Amino acid sequence: MPDRTSRGHQRGAAGDWPGQPADGAHGPVSDEPTYEQLSQYLEAAKALAAEHLATLQRTAADFANFKRRTAEDRERDLGLAGEFLLRKLISVADDFDRALDHMPEEFKDAGWIEGIALVDRKLRALLESEGVTAIESVGRAFDPREHEAIASVPGTGQPDGQVIDEIQRGYRVRDRVLRPALVAVAGDSPGRGDSTSQAN
Repeated sequence: MPDRTSRGHQRGAAGDWPGQPADGAHGPVSDEPTYEQLSQYLEAAKALAAEHLATLQRTAADFANFKRRTAEDRERDLGLAGEFLLRKLISVADDFDRALDHMPEEFKDAGWIEGIALVDRKLRALLESEGVTAIESVGRAFDPREHEAIASVPGTGQPDGQVIDEIQRGYRVRDRVLRPALVAVAGDSPGRGDSTSQAN
């Protein structure tokens, strides 16, 4: 009867159990990453996350700038459209000025004249509600930002450059000139020709 205990390969010998080398080396063999490898993986993941975060922040900043520029462009376009309409309205106001300034005396007490004056007042109130105000001219020093001199008048006794007459009323909307006033200014040569010289 064969002796089972005499066999060279016994259960529990080297190489009989999984995870043990057949060459007699001690210690388990594992595919688990080492601490150093895990540290490297973590650092790489942190670097990648930081890169993605920076990209996201740049994209968010670009989008915020885009929204701001779009809003500014829209506001500017609306402002230009509003100013274009206001210029048309002040042209109508000019017509009311001319009509009321040259109205014959016999019609001043007529009811329909009062109606025209009422419409004129409503138009002025509308312009004022939009921030439109008239530019003061007569008696003030000429200001090229607000006035456009179309004539100089010598021999007026007024200081040179002072506005002595307003040919067409000027307007500003808030802090910007909507239309400069057309004016005549006192000339610097009292003996120069006619009472009104050529435009500047």
